[in-house]
Amino acid sequence: MAEHPHATLVREAYDAFLRVDLDALRGLMTADVTHHVPGSHALSGDFKGQAAVIGMYRRLFQETGGSFRAELRHVFVDGRGHAVALHHITAEREGRRHRVDGCLVLRIVGERITDIDECVDDVDKENEFWG
Repeated sequence: MAEHPHATLVREAYDAFLRVDLDALRGLMTADVTHHVPGSHALSGDFKGQAAVIGMYRRLFQETGGSFRAELRHVFVDGRGHAVALHHITAEREGRRHRVDGCLVLRIVGERITDIDECVDDVDKENEFWG
């Protein structure tokens, strides 16, 4: 059985992110995409529009000296425009290591990602690492 197109889209997005191919990633998102990042640190909040979302991704790489990685573990889809991507994050920043599991809840419209809700297993740990 072939993979659902929404799962394939999510895998393509993670692959582009890991290659730091932000132009390819931009092509997988709607112009008005929003990425919601939990926490209370400089990289948390609602990033609206491709420029803001891509800018936040650039900053993830800058803040971690390029060490930020999101290893995709599994993708779940409902066939109605929702996907959940489970991943493992690794990063280093200011001499500290970050190793956490998390997920993205994505909304897909017209075969493009339109909304991304990020969920983490420990918001306090995120705040400490990014603060």
